[in-house]
Amino acid sequence: MNAEENIFVIPRDMDNMDWIEKNLQRVRDKKPLVQNITNYVVMNTTANALLALGAAPVMAHAAEELEDMLKIADSLVINIGTLDSRWVESFIEAANIAGDLKKPVVLDPVGAGATSYRTKTALRILNTGNITVLRGNMSEIASLLGKGTTRGVDATHYDSNLAEGISIKAAEEFDLITAVTGPIDYVSDGKKVFEIKNGVELLSRVTGTGCMVSAITGAFLSVDAPLRATISALTVFGVSAELAYEISRYPGSFHIELYNSLYRIDEKMLEKRKKVSEVEHKG
Repeated sequence: MNAEENIFVIPRDMDNMDWIEKNLQRVRDKKPLVQNITNYVVMNTTANALLALGAAPVMAHAAEELEDMLKIADSLVINIGTLDSRWVESFIEAANIAGDLKKPVVLDPVGAGATSYRTKTALRILNTGNITVLRGNMSEIASLLGKGTTRGVDATHYDSNLAEGISIKAAEEFDLITAVTGPIDYVSDGKKVFEIKNGVELLSRVTGTGCMVSAITGAFLSVDAPLRATISALTVFGVSAELAYEISRYPGSFHIELYNSLYRIDEKMLEKRKKVSEVEHKG
């Protein structure tokens, strides 16, 4: 799906970012149904994150119900974390059905670059032409561009300049919105690139936090254009992580407080704490 092929129109002026706060309220008002074809490790995690935020999750991957479920869902999130051949076919079919129904789709290429099977699977899904947002860490996205490998779900090395460039290149290459997440998050439509400096290092010590972001992005795609929706999702999640860290600095309790923060975050907190800006790309 073309990055701008949506019922929403991306405004020319991105300087006034109060739409981030407004999008949070829009999600809570709409309570979008987000269909997740995701991995066994994070099903409970991502479902709880969506519920805490105010959205509605459904975890449905059987080929026999994809069309019926996508007709009522507001968006689709595909996460390739625990691969097998049956799920791969569901990924492809779901992406195609979502494209026909004009439903936005998020792809989380978990572990792309770790094995050729993962990389090829992610590329097959991208090649359907129906992906709206590609969300991954720097190593995963780089591997889809034919650059580098990763140990698994974690980025092996982070370089902010490289991450910025990769976000733009992937957006151009695959004709979608790309979000490269890490110590600094970068979101690009291939022309513009935005950096988000919210978040905490402890996110890397809890499994499934990247998957949470992908699922939450699916919720925001139901209320705004893909570029703004993705920026909003990453900002809300980053600020929520900061709020959680102020209460708990240990992984187990931090995980619990992250849910609590997604539940209690409001427009005033976002307005005060968001660290989002457009980057002047020199590429």
